[in-house]
Amino acid sequence: MAIHLHAKRNRLRILFFILCLSAILFVSVGLHAQQSKPTSSPKHCLWQVETPLNRAVFLLGSLHVLKSDAYPLANAINEAYSLSQEVVFETDLAAMMDPAIQAKMVAMGLYPEGQTLFQNISDEMRSALKKKMADLGMPMAHFGRFRPWFMAVTLTALELQRLGFSPEYGIDVHFYGRAGSDHKEIGYLESVDFQLDLLGKMNTHDQNAFLGQTLKDLDVAARMADDMLKSWQKGDADNLYAVLFKSFEGYPQIEDRLLRQRNLDWVKKIEEMMAKDKNIFIIVGAGHLIGPGSVVALLKEKGYKVKQR
Repeated sequence: MAIHLHAKRNRLRILFFILCLSAILFVSVGLHAQQSKPTSSPKHCLWQVETPLNRAVFLLGSLHVLKSDAYPLANAINEAYSLSQEVVFETDLAAMMDPAIQAKMVAMGLYPEGQTLFQNISDEMRSALKKKMADLGMPMAHFGRFRPWFMAVTLTALELQRLGFSPEYGIDVHFYGRAGSDHKEIGYLESVDFQLDLLGKMNTHDQNAFLGQTLKDLDVAARMADDMLKSWQKGDADNLYAVLFKSFEGYPQIEDRLLRQRNLDWVKKIEEMMAKDKNIFIIVGAGHLIGPGSVVALLKEKGYKVKQR
């Protein structure tokens, strides 16, 4: 049992990169990503907001898992970082390494003794889940106590690992390491506890819907991941929106919980940051910056000048 629990805890270290959440446990510097020639593209997943003090707030859309060949990053991204005195992340990346936080994640993701996932999902979903676990070569017995939301993000993480994506190369990890080395001021938009509650306190109906949709998405995960990466590298916000938001079709309550309500809260905090007499580099999941109701759209609605770089 101790071995199984240890394995579960290791898997937790990639769960919250999926779904554009920044509950990041890998806080390695990402030095493997430093190469000599930057990539070039007409646009990037980067926006600049003009502030009343004639300073700049940069918004970088992050992919929380990437491959090593996604680096080096474009000149525009590195320049925006270099011009900024403060770097702001979704949450405190280092705090996610706290054993107490990891223990809380485990507690929120597992049913109590005597309850199992199979008791709480439909026969159809049970069959689909068993098939997917067999395809991944993972014994279902090790995951029997996982709650539906926990199973969904675990499956996604395992599939992305199989496709060669790693949080080690995620944009957040990369810049967190750089910001620390460069002694930049570091800030956060949300507490760690808030991020853990986003999925951990999702109601049963939404958890089951979340797992069901995840099982469908995994059938086309390779194509979706490739499309997502290419769109991100080209700064193709429209296509990136089409790829990332496909999973939310038919589940507006989940989209509202994970994205829209947070976007509204973040815009208020970003407005407060604009009062600071310095440039600020904000890194959030790419899904928060594209499409209707995004941080970029909300800022424009408020009359701010926001341009994609």
